[in-house]
Amino acid sequence: MEVSWYSQPYPPEGASAAEGIRNQLGRPELDLLTILVRESAQNSWDARLPDSSAPVDYGIDMWTVDPAHAGAWRTLLPAGAPTNPDHFPLRTTLRHPVIRVLAVSDRGTRGLGGPTRANDAVGADRDFVSFIRNIGEPRDRALGGGTYGFGKGIFYLLSRSGSVLVHSRCRTSDGGYETRLIGCTLWKSYVATEHAGDRRYTGRHWWGDTSGDVVEPLVGTAADAVAQRLGLRPFGPQETGTTVVVIDPNLDEFEQPTNAAEYLAETIAWHLWPKMISTDGKPPAMRFSVTCDGVPYEVPDPRSTPPLHMFVKAYEVMKGEQGRDLACRNPKKHLGRLGLDKRIMPALERSRAKELLGIEDIVHHVCLMRPAELVVTYRPGPKPPSIHQGYAGVFRADESMDEVYAKAEPPTHDAWNSQSLERPESTYVHTTFTRIGEALNGLLSLNGNAGQGASSVALGAASSYFSGLVGGAWGIGGATDYSKPGSTVTGSADVDDDAGGRGRRTTKKSKASGGSTVGGGNGGDAGAPHGAGDSTPRRRPRVQYVGEPYYEDHGENTLLVQDFRLPVAGPQRVRSDLAVTLPGTGGRETDPPLGATMPVLIGWQDESGRLYDGDPCVVEGSDALWRALVRPAPDTMTEIGIKVEAVKEP
Repeated sequence: MEVSWYSQPYPPEGASAAEGIRNQLGRPELDLLTILVRESAQNSWDARLPDSSAPVDYGIDMWTVDPAHAGAWRTLLPAGAPTNPDHFPLRTTLRHPVIRVLAVSDRGTRGLGGPTRANDAVGADRDFVSFIRNIGEPRDRALGGGTYGFGKGIFYLLSRSGSVLVHSRCRTSDGGYETRLIGCTLWKSYVATEHAGDRRYTGRHWWGDTSGDVVEPLVGTAADAVAQRLGLRPFGPQETGTTVVVIDPNLDEFEQPTNAAEYLAETIAWHLWPKMISTDGKPPAMRFSVTCDGVPYEVPDPRSTPPLHMFVKAYEVMKGEQGRDLACRNPKKHLGRLGLDKRIMPALERSRAKELLGIEDIVHHVCLMRPAELVVTYRPGPKPPSIHQGYAGVFRADESMDEVYAKAEPPTHDAWNSQSLERPESTYVHTTFTRIGEALNGLLSLNGNAGQGASSVALGAASSYFSGLVGGAWGIGGATDYSKPGSTVTGSADVDDDAGGRGRRTTKKSKASGGSTVGGGNGGDAGAPHGAGDSTPRRRPRVQYVGEPYYEDHGENTLLVQDFRLPVAGPQRVRSDLAVTLPGTGGRETDPPLGATMPVLIGWQDESGRLYDGDPCVVEGSDALWRALVRPAPDTMTEIGIKVEAVKEP
């Protein structure tokens, strides 16, 4: 066995140049790391074991080759390679003092099995030649995510030298297991001057056993031994799968690999969340992990990560009774099912992964997917009238339509382009977008169709949207302490029930014994005892609002939160005064119309996080920060008032 590189010369009948293969992905809008996640996970899903109910394990690991293994990389991999670095830049890469790699691995998959030579791969089992040798193989799995096998090109594009190592373990025809290891480089075509004259090469190179007439992968114990010398993770005794090692990866704009790891973890969640959730009592279809130099980076849980949790809810709606069937009427065809979820929501935190999808301060998108349930794209819909309201949708194509939508996708599988199809297939895709748009307009009550006395647009549960129209009302627009600082009272019976409440400034005065009027002073001892004839002034309880109300996610619900303090010492009774405000009139409703809902106080939360659910609730006044948690009424402006009164002493 001779382990070295083989460079492919142009045969008399011609061949594909490396540049043409590298360009088959086109010029996608997504960055290289995102395409890597999408395409490699799609390959892993399509390669899942057919008779296994266990999840497919998919991982991305980045590391610096340690000194114990760096020598093997620098001695094994350059053997037999072209000497001109312009023709073969991996030589230069291996001379760097630090060698960095990125590995994408899957387990619980078939591995790259079948014949190792393209002319022998005449049956259905041809994974090795499809990935290593051939270009543009059609998919061999019904309802698979891939189409023509162009996605593997991302591994070469991501490598600065266009070089990868492929380490795989598969089942053999006799029922055993076989490990395979081969190197591949896809760079650019060139002309080399040799003894017999100039010769053209395609720019495709393979590293492996060159003792025969065709370069073959290292197999069995030889593959295991070399993989160990290179520091690659071994396979278990009955474990199958594939690891593709990208040498010297291009991490886009990330200067630090740790930042790239965080981005990859978030990207996995956004593009692969349908495979992460358990449904119908079944475990998730795939498990995901990301590490950098051995440190794990948690992939966000889509069920608890805003706004992905809205897409999960829409997915469940789509599969349930509330999901709606979308159809084309002419020609008549069932297209798929749609689920929608609309809710009040806080403003989104910006991130590169979301912004790449066009999701910035608000989510108003429908996730498109084929029956394989891999995210194709997030299609934006009309924006809600408020930044505090959003919606998410999921459309899954019907199985009978899978081929149509697959043909509408570019090589990167990140769009449905109806203009690339002939009729009636183009009509089906175009009608899909029309039906989704009709459903979104109905969700937002757009384009009229409002009942008598109803608003023709959704109010959006955000009073900041109407803050210029409604005066003196508590809502998301702001909060002010209207009570009179330092006001005092001499008897608990004279405590102002509206102090600090509904935006009404009160200056109530009480007469003390001797006929003097008390009010506006700094008061006396708030805790001093008093009786019927006691003229010692006591400070009036009041509410001090802290900042503006804001939205906060609490699992399935988004709550409106108002921070406040009760700065006057002593036992006090607080209660909520909730209403909805009608825009443009300044009117407020405390009784819901027929069939409508009203805001609901969830509870009072102290600084320790403990929740008190009484309304009213007796608390001790102090400088401690309290929070009123309110579930707002959908499609309204929610108005929050907090009232306080002193608790009479026995």
